[in-house]
Amino acid sequence: MPKTNNIEKAVKLIRKAKYGVAFTGAGISVDSGIPPFRGEGGLWSSVDPIYLEIEFFNKKPLQSWKVIKEIFYDKFSQAEPNLAHKILAKMGERGFIESVITQNIDNLHQQAGSKPVFELHGNYRQLVCTDCNTEYDSSFADLNFLPPSCYICKGILKPDIVFFNEEIPHFPLKRSFEEAEKCDLLLIIGTNAEVHPANAIPVMAHKHGAKIIEINIRESYLTESLTDLFLCGKASDVMGEIGKKLYL
Repeated sequence: MPKTNNIEKAVKLIRKAKYGVAFTGAGISVDSGIPPFRGEGGLWSSVDPIYLEIEFFNKKPLQSWKVIKEIFYDKFSQAEPNLAHKILAKMGERGFIESVITQNIDNLHQQAGSKPVFELHGNYRQLVCTDCNTEYDSSFADLNFLPPSCYICKGILKPDIVFFNEEIPHFPLKRSFEEAEKCDLLLIIGTNAEVHPANAIPVMAHKHGAKIIEINIRESYLTESLTDLFLCGKASDVMGEIGKKLYL
């Protein structure tokens, strides 16, 4: 856990900020039982990422869907927001932050009550038809029969997440960059921000004068170059301490 004086420094920065924004990654959801994709113990250490390449999905949707169902719908659906998600939502309610930008697809920020949430990589709870682009909540699809098909045109449904070699959706990317330019405090939680174009968000915030608080289990490339205050620890532990100091 970070030293108390560092928590107090973070709380002072949060209280002083006029427009705070949170930027989150896989580390915030680990305590909800969702493993990160990369690194030790990450999903890609046990699952071949080819199944989430858009070209592979288009050619062999059944094979992709078998892996997708196991990873996301059999496991993610049981996850609940942890303390870090809940504290962020309360910070939003109290006006300490204005928005959440996330690289996660697990819907846990929304479940905790955060809004608005700009999802750079989509949301597994939404499905989209690959033929007619009709959108569905995943609860409407019977995933006992794969691949699921569109009720309207019978096309194949795809999770509305960004696969490898797919572009980031324009709207959340545009709004995320706008938030990065506007904020005077960026609270980075559980991400090394190494994936393009998400890695440009801390750079943009720093360029426009924002103070940057980084919460992570270890230092990242951001720590020396952009971060003003680094808090080492699990997201739920650190956010829990911040929440106490903010009387949330």
